[in-house]
Order: sequence, then C-alpha cells, then structure tokens
Amino acid sequence: MLWLFATSLLWAFSFGLIKRFLPDLDPWQVAAARLLLAAVAFLPWLIRRAPSIRLRWRAAGLGVVQFGAMYTLYISSYRHLAAWQVALWTVFTPILVVLLSDLHGRRWSWRPWAAASLAVGGALLAQGRLPTGDTLTGVLLIQAANLCFAVGQLGYRSLLAAAVADGGVARGREAGLLGWMYLGGAGFAIAGAFLMTGKPWVGVDATTAPVLLYLGLVPTAVGFWFWNKGAARTSTARLAVANNLKVPLAVLVAWLVFSESVPYLRAAVGLAVIVAALALTNFGETADDRS
Repeated sequence: MLWLFATSLLWAFSFGLIKRFLPDLDPWQVAAARLLLAAVAFLPWLIRRAPSIRLRWRAAGLGVVQFGAMYTLYISSYRHLAAWQVALWTVFTPILVVLLSDLHGRRWSWRPWAAASLAVGGALLAQGRLPTGDTLTGVLLIQAANLCFAVGQLGYRSLLAAAVADGGVARGREAGLLGWMYLGGAGFAIAGAFLMTGKPWVGVDATTAPVLLYLGLVPTAVGFWFWNKGAARTSTARLAVANNLKVPLAVLVAWLVFSESVPYLRAAVGLAVIVAALALTNFGETADDRS
C-alpha cells in the first residue's frame, strides 16, 4: 500500500503542471514525450533484464493500453476541464477495477464494491453537480482513460504472474518488464503524434521542455513503476480505493499551489470519506478479498 500512496503524492502535482504549462501542446505530443523519456530511463533494465520474446510483446501491448491510449485520452480532457476537475473525474477508476476483476474471476464479493463505491461517493462530494456541455466531453474522455488504466493495472498483475512463472523475471525485479510497457506506449504515442500533427515536437520550448522532462522521468517513469509494483502486491479492494487517493490530494494542490478555484472544504470531506473506504478494506478482510 505504501507504493500506491507514494505514487498518489507524485501524481497530485501532475494535474496542475499539465494545465498550467502544457495547454497548447497536442495531447499526442505530451503522451509521446512522457513515455519516450520513461522508456529511455528504463533502457538499462530493458537490456540487462529482458524477459522472453513472448513476454516482451505482451508487455508492449499492455503498455499501449495502460500508458499510450490512457495518456492520450487523459491529456485531451484538459482542453475541456480544469486541473482539479480532471483529477476529480478519475473517481470511477476503482469501480472499473473491481468490475473487471469480478468479471474475470467470475465471482461476487461485497467488500470491494462497498469500499470502491464509498470512495467514489467521497470524491463526488467535491464536484457538487453533474457535468453538462463541454464539461461532459471532458468527463467522457476521462472515463475512457479510466477504463484503459483499470485494464492495465489488472493486466499487469496477470503479466507479472506469468513472467515469474516463466522464470524470466524474478518478483521484485520486474523493471525490465515495465520498460517494455513504456516502450510499447511510447511507440503508440509517437506514431499518433506523427499522424495527428506531422511535427510532433512543435511548440516545445524552454518553458515546456523542463515540465515534460519532469513529467516523463518522475510521475511517469518512477510513478508507474511504484504504482504497478503496489498493484501487483495488494488486494483488489485496496487497489480500487487507492486509485482515488490522488483525487482530494490533487484538488488541494490545484488550490494551494496553482491557485485554481476549488471547493476545498468539500475536497476535505471527500478525503475523509476515502480514508473511511480504506479502513473498510482493512477491517475483516477475507481470503477472497485478498485475491
């Protein structure tokens, strides 16, 4: 759980940085830059700890979904929403995590659903009303990104288990596997940037370049490494709720650091509800919940 909490703190600042410094860059450009930097950062592990050919292709394909498609959809939503709203509408990720996990396992467990629903309710307190118009467009983009992220998290758990069973990756030393995911996501985003803009690096200057460098190396390279390590080592219920830890944190950062107009009192209440949801995942957890 510590991996997931540490990542949530890192990601809390990303929302405001993207909205403040990168609003004029094409979403494909931002996604391509972040993922290419992450792939370069993991290059030593790509070479030294490369999994089998089959696992490389599987990892690259998963990276296309969890990183490439997710980032492009997520960054596109900034054209329609404020930074705190983008963070807020990621609240449906835990529901998707639980739903997909239950569908895959052909089971029904009340605790993950209750915990995830409570976390979603807490995060929704900060919004106060349902979205319409241009806001609705942004929300729909975020939901598509949420689905990609949920699929990626659960897919990584399966991928890591297969890699450990295959003997090509030791548990706790899966950096090479994640590097191939970054490579797959970067390839997807770079191809999209060329097709959509023709000049994928246009608009990158002395102001935007440092922000892209930070986003690529810290929230992306380090952040997703931490997150997927945590996702592979925790229960579905805790993973679902942890997806919403960044929501109130990002809302508060947008208000305190980036001076956005944010209903911070409602955000504080939402955080309290999410903490209660986390407590629910710990109280009386069963063997089924840990799967």
